Amino acid sequence: MSGSVREAQEHRVWRFGADIDTDVLAPGAYMKLGIEGIAPHCLESVRPEFAGSVQRGDVIVAGPNFGIGSSREQAAAALVHLGLAAVIAPSYNGLYFRNAFNVGLLLLTCAQAELLQEGERVELEPSGLGLRSDLIGHLPCETVPDFLLAMVQAGGLFKQLKLRLAGRGP
Repeated sequence: MSGSVREAQEHRVWRFGADIDTDVLAPGAYMKLGIEGIAPHCLESVRPEFAGSVQRGDVIVAGPNFGIGSSREQAAAALVHLGLAAVIAPSYNGLYFRNAFNVGLLLLTCAQAELLQEGERVELEPSGLGLRSDLIGHLPCETVPDFLLAMVQAGGLFKQLKLRLAGRGP
């Protein structure tokens, strides 16, 4: 996952609509199972094949308001567990945004994210400033602050703090 921010590589797009909520990402019926039990049910109510078919390094492209709903951290952690490199959307719920970076999930805020198509291959630009698509070229995104990129590269806030305490991190 950390290489997805630093190194140029292509990522397959999974398209979703607007208002994907945390109950769809981490269904309440599975919350008692831990992330290993939640992740296989991630997004199953809108795309039953998603969790079983997603591959490490894939990205989600969604409409506005991604991550609305509850503050459950598992909604972002399930995507990390499944190996997603990033979520690309025009806007996010504020709590989801913070939880995603805390667990090491890169979120790119792109006003024109919905131009990207299902199955398309995109390249995340190492700066976190945007992405490149063979179909539409450069797609600008909001700047991701360096401290958040560092958090993603470390694998999340707790891993970053452990590295710092061990004298091996920023």
